[in-house]
Amino acid sequence: MFHGVRGSTACHSRDTQRYGGNTSCVSVDIGAASPIIFDLGTGLRYLNCDDLDAQPKPFVGVCLLTHLHWDHTQGLPFFKSLLHRDTVLDIYAPRQPDGVSLHDTFIKKISPPLFPICLDEFAATINFHEIGDDDFEIGTTKVMSRFVPHPGPTIGFRVTANKTTVTYLSDHQQPLGNFALTAGARELCQNSDLLIHDSQYTPAEFATKSNWGHSTLEFAMWVAETTSVKRLALFHHDPSRTDDALDVIAGRLGQIAKNRGFEVFVAADEMSVKVSAVVS
Repeated sequence: MFHGVRGSTACHSRDTQRYGGNTSCVSVDIGAASPIIFDLGTGLRYLNCDDLDAQPKPFVGVCLLTHLHWDHTQGLPFFKSLLHRDTVLDIYAPRQPDGVSLHDTFIKKISPPLFPICLDEFAATINFHEIGDDDFEIGTTKVMSRFVPHPGPTIGFRVTANKTTVTYLSDHQQPLGNFALTAGARELCQNSDLLIHDSQYTPAEFATKSNWGHSTLEFAMWVAETTSVKRLALFHHDPSRTDDALDVIAGRLGQIAKNRGFEVFVAADEMSVKVSAVVS
């Protein structure tokens, strides 16, 4: 389920009500297994919480965190389940080049004077796991993590469970000039049943923001086609992108994707998508 689909900063106005204005957060329900969360943006506030005024409910699960930028971590201290002592959250995130541990990095981010209390004061148990180009398992779910181009250490994820694969590339620097993929990014995407991919810019926007770490809609489409993806979710929408503009994008790219052999849709807050392996 998509809980936050925006990039850079949360936004709210009459023009963004339908697709939503929360930043990156996606949950994957794998049945009996512990749920997996991609990223900790402001959309996290709505996860495991049917009523924001209700008492906090425990949560036991895993977050696969792509990187430490604000728009991908700002929801953590507002995740209501952290107030419950039975909550256990395991966060897998890229190791940092300065050698500072993930725990210490988050303590610095979430502590006075930048936040009213320290992260360690929450009732929940939070465990940090530092990763890079790795392959590991969470229960019976297989996880592949690979570094991808973006300012600061950034990881993309490929999750496989029940013979179904979901790839998450929320922030992905499109190369200048000809389209190309790093070996790691290609490995993550190849033959995925669902690819959730950065599509923040139009070509005109990219011309002035080509080193800001993101992709165009056209590059996301090319990635899906060249790696034989079954379905593409356009994600990490620019905060200036209106609902009407996203409607136009969905209409324009839908038939193009069909002609290229895959399905495309525009991700929205509170959208739930069932993913299953496609047998050809």
